Amino acid sequence: MCGIAGWMEKDSLMAERSQTLKAMSETLERRGPDENGIYINGDTALIHRRLVVIDRENGKQPMSARHNGVTYVIVYNGELYNSAALREELRADGFHFRGHSDTEVVLKTFIKYGTRCGEKLNGIFAFAVFDTRERSLFLCRDKIGVKPLFYYEYKGGLIFGSEIKALLASSVVKPQIDEQGLNEIFFLGPARTPGCGVFRNVFELNPGECATYKNGRLTRRTYFSIEAHEHTDSEAQTIEKTRSLLTDAIERQLVSDVPLCMLLSGGLDSSVIVKVASLYNRAHKLGRPSTYSVEYVDNAKYFAKSKFQPTRDYEYIKMMSKDAGTRHNEVLLDNKLLADALYDSVEARDLPGYVDVDSSLLLFCREIKKDFTVALSGECADELFGGYPWYFNRERLFENCFPWSRSQKVRRMILKDGVLKNGEEYVRQRYLDTLSAAPKLHSDTVEDARMREMFFLNFYWFMQCLLERKDRCSMACGLEVRVPFCDYRIVEYAYNMPWKLKALGGREKGIVRKAFEGILPDEIAWRKKSPYPKTHNPVYFNECAERVRSILKKKNNLTEMLNKKAVERIIENPGSITEPWYGQLMKAPQILAYIVELDFWFEKYKVEIFA
Repeated sequence: MCGIAGWMEKDSLMAERSQTLKAMSETLERRGPDENGIYINGDTALIHRRLVVIDRENGKQPMSARHNGVTYVIVYNGELYNSAALREELRADGFHFRGHSDTEVVLKTFIKYGTRCGEKLNGIFAFAVFDTRERSLFLCRDKIGVKPLFYYEYKGGLIFGSEIKALLASSVVKPQIDEQGLNEIFFLGPARTPGCGVFRNVFELNPGECATYKNGRLTRRTYFSIEAHEHTDSEAQTIEKTRSLLTDAIERQLVSDVPLCMLLSGGLDSSVIVKVASLYNRAHKLGRPSTYSVEYVDNAKYFAKSKFQPTRDYEYIKMMSKDAGTRHNEVLLDNKLLADALYDSVEARDLPGYVDVDSSLLLFCREIKKDFTVALSGECADELFGGYPWYFNRERLFENCFPWSRSQKVRRMILKDGVLKNGEEYVRQRYLDTLSAAPKLHSDTVEDARMREMFFLNFYWFMQCLLERKDRCSMACGLEVRVPFCDYRIVEYAYNMPWKLKALGGREKGIVRKAFEGILPDEIAWRKKSPYPKTHNPVYFNECAERVRSILKKKNNLTEMLNKKAVERIIENPGSITEPWYGQLMKAPQILAYIVELDFWFEKYKVEIFA
């Protein structure tokens, strides 16, 4: 994995902006700590920071290739999982390769297929290709949106980058936020509207989208979208295909020239990955895999059983590690450091985020990076296979709202009267826009039609928030984390799977459980879903509360918008927050942590409110 950026401006000389280009590159150093490069050609500059995973010598970037008298230059961030097959296809067409890096495969796939190249790629990626003859720039983001690609278009120019901080370093992009951005932060955050960069006039290519910039004009196009098809496989065939697709996706993602490990929570999703990897290693005589889990100081002492988190993970992790024969490592996080890391996680995202769910992952990744460069993780199974509680509560299922943020009452409560008057309507419109985009069949039952809508809501909102978290927090530590459940073939198959098969046996992710029954220990295969582990230690709440008390004494853009008395009531009576801010993991401590992140973000990024 890597960090990329670039700048194209008509009638300019990028060589005269070498210091600014260097500053843009330095913002992405943590994404690519191993190597860096800048390509300049007149009015165009391409920037690359590299985290070496495959083919150190022949994968250097920016990478160029000449074909039929034209030079093409690429900067690429990602991993390609059908690289070997594409390389052979291209060789058959007369293309030659100097190494085995997937960057070279992507570049030559573009040379052959042009702007249709994204359709040929199976992987997680964001890249840009400069055509020196056409003086055009092609941008492309992977089908599922695992890797980020932000951009800022202005008269005569385009700036793009893996992270918003690279755009801001140009000094052309200002850290301004208007009413839309404030609605994003206060009424949708930590999620973002697809394609919205929150900062004024900053946008992001959507999953499955590409764009061409030529003659001062950017043209965007969707090259991949989820489509509705009739599911014709029998129950037995569906079980087999689910197992086959997941196994193939996992095995493809075990390829690496550097050390690789897996994250293990003891839940179904991570256990499937660990077991498949263990069997693969055994078959290929690759030795015992390594696994990592995360826990918090004194969490056992303060753990409170709930319908969302009925059991602790420890016993299941131990069981799965033994079954798969892994070398297991537990990372124990200190609660004060967890609060301290809220600031680093904001810098990783360039925005307020998922608070301790982010900061814990960032600390976790720092520890893993000491021994590994690549990890596999089980994100996104819940969104694709119906893993969340709201799928199984019929009343909540048909509520006309985002299921993880059913009410804006808490969000409204912390704001002064008159601030962002249209926040609720803003959220409502985003919800309706998503529903209208979900393709359906005339033959769908009422339940299956709603499940398609729920799939789109989860895919384009909840899942994208988690993928953003995974990318920023891991790459901030120079760690590449792969997510096998995000293979686009799995997404397509899951979208068209009838609910009665997806929830086989009336269980969340029932089809996945059945597919790996007899492969996983029964206790793991049929374990009730448990969310990402969070701290239950009051030390963390107290840390956040003290920091918020200090913030409320300030006079700045944030405190001018906050209802201080309402925030103080949360501190004094955290139990009064019964409706989560976002999902089941953000309650009173996390709302306070979000205010901590907001304050830091406004000050660190010198955010201006654009009226």
